[in-house]
Amino acid sequence: MESIIDTRFDSQENSWLIEINGEIDLFNSNEIKAKLLDLLKERPANLIIECKDLEYIDSTALGAFVAVLKNAKSCGCEMVLKNIRPNIKKLFKITNLDKAFKLEVDINE
Repeated sequence: MESIIDTRFDSQENSWLIEINGEIDLFNSNEIKAKLLDLLKERPANLIIECKDLEYIDSTALGAFVAVLKNAKSCGCEMVLKNIRPNIKKLFKITNLDKAFKLEVDINE
């Protein structure tokens, strides 16, 4: 399954609102990372990533998210993952990345 990413800038919140659907894995994680880093270059601002339709991520996706988080923090911005599914939240917990990222609970929990 492919991943679809939709972005828009919210000037009132000074945040990028990002929706990611599908999967992030070895085949598309570099593309997703590049897109998110381009947003930060275009306009440094918080990244609010809506994950309710993100079904699967693998270790390469975690690596991409870590790279984006480091870049966001270096320019004084936050990265928030909203409405993550339990299977994805579990991956963050297993790797202790739940301590590095701001995770908002799954809408179904």
